[in-house]
Amino acid sequence: MNDKKRVTLWELYLTKEIGIEFKACLYFFSILFFYCVYRMIGGSFVADILHMTEMILTCYIIGYLQVYVLWNFDEADEFSYKVCLGTAICTIIYCTTSYLFSWFDKNLLATGLFAAYIIVVYLCVFLIYKSKRIIDDRRLNEDLRLFQSEHKK
Repeated sequence: MNDKKRVTLWELYLTKEIGIEFKACLYFFSILFFYCVYRMIGGSFVADILHMTEMILTCYIIGYLQVYVLWNFDEADEFSYKVCLGTAICTIIYCTTSYLFSWFDKNLLATGLFAAYIIVVYLCVFLIYKSKRIIDDRRLNEDLRLFQSEHKK
């Protein structure tokens, strides 16, 4: 095989880093949405910049944890015990962090609702990645059929 066609370690690493970046942004947006709704329900239309900094840093830390330790569970092919375990571990980390840093004023009801919300977010992300793989597979198979039909002529 030609060396130029091989995927290098750098490219593999870069692919993982881009995935982590995407996850951090996706989960940060989801958490920030919940946080803003919580703040608005409480009558405040101001978000704490320190809280947002803690949120994005937590999202990056959990992104690295997901990719390098927890089997990248939200991108799994099938819903399995690893997906459930990874979701539980990350939800606990998010909720513990939110409580320790008072994102929701150490309100246990809000923290419990946040936990349920995070679980739903993980389920949605799992389904999004699964749908994307199905679509990508279809597109690749179609490209392969077109390529094969052009080269048979």
